[in-house]
Amino acid sequence: QVQLVESGGGLVQAGGSLRLSCAASRNFFGINTMGWYRQAPGKQRELVATITNVQVTNYADSVKGRFTISRDIAKNTVYLQMNSLKPDDTAVYYCKYEKNFPAPRADYWGQGTQVTVSS
Repeated sequence: QVQLVESGGGLVQAGGSLRLSCAASRNFFGINTMGWYRQAPGKQRELVATITNVQVTNYADSVKGRFTISRDIAKNTVYLQMNSLKPDDTAVYYCKYEKNFPAPRADYWGQGTQVTVSS
């Protein structure tokens, strides 16, 4: 099992910045991925950004150039630096830990943190 504790959400004006953090209670040996997903009211949960334990990153097109994901392996923590925020970024942001290899695969989710961007 992996427990995830998120922090850093809040209310910010358009154009502002926020930094989200997510600390995992443990780190599995092998290949794993941590990332951020978000869900706005009435919409499906969508990928924001992910990073593997060998620092390979992936971003949604909508956040490229504005958001930066990073990971401190020693602290089992992933960060999401969000700059130039837009009202469309308003959502609940969820941290996810994926145990990719070796089998069995497993996914763990945080409780979510609200990000609200006012216009």
